[in-house]
Amino acid sequence: MRLNLLAAYDAQLRTDAETAHALSVSSMGPIRLAVFPGGRGFVSYANLDGADAARVAELVDAAIAHFLGIPGIASVEWKTRGHDRAPGLHDALIARGFVPEDTESIMIGEAALLAEEVAVPDGVELRRARTEAEVLAMEEMQGTVFEDPHWRARAEMTLQRVRSDDSVELWIAVSDGAVISAGRLEPVAGTDFAGLWGGATLPSWRGRGIYRALTAQRARSALARGKRYLQSDSTEFSRPILERAGLMKVSTTTPYVWTPATE
Repeated sequence: MRLNLLAAYDAQLRTDAETAHALSVSSMGPIRLAVFPGGRGFVSYANLDGADAARVAELVDAAIAHFLGIPGIASVEWKTRGHDRAPGLHDALIARGFVPEDTESIMIGEAALLAEEVAVPDGVELRRARTEAEVLAMEEMQGTVFEDPHWRARAEMTLQRVRSDDSVELWIAVSDGAVISAGRLEPVAGTDFAGLWGGATLPSWRGRGIYRALTAQRARSALARGKRYLQSDSTEFSRPILERAGLMKVSTTTPYVWTPATE
């Protein structure tokens, strides 16, 4: 099962689908170089075509040169996966100033197995966030949970995204008018997948089945959209929750981030 899920992930998600919402995308050998809103550069690939360490280092240098030639790039993320054959990649990235962030688990599960009914505490309602006020309340809650002082800027990007793409679903759990848990569902066009992203629950509401219920609700919505699989890059905090909900760890992903020097 794990190998089948991983094969589907590699075949369907490590394609143009991964950069579908980028402002621009370029190819350089096996790698794709994308620019996202906010000056965010991004590097990914299906595989490195059997490159040896010397060739890998050349690709890193070429990627840096590419983004240096684009005005307004604030940072570049090189997305690695734990199951790739990438000799010398870690050393090449570190030597050129990339900084590894926390490793996350690549979680995948059959949506049909996750779509069970999950009870929530009395007074808690699950619903889609559809108004600007609901989206702002959701983002503020997530900003609190993740200690993100830039949550309002992210909220504006979320609002722009949902206005332009009605397939993105924002789900919230509400109690006494306050958002206490939330998460996104992002169907990936042309694939069997939908992504689970942005999951967060206020500490005082954890351990009561609310996030699991939101996951089940998103699974039902994914099935209604014809999607077979759910996928998420999960922190070690949320991994056990997703495992209990029915997702399986198939590999890991570690982002390496490079910030151009400024004078």
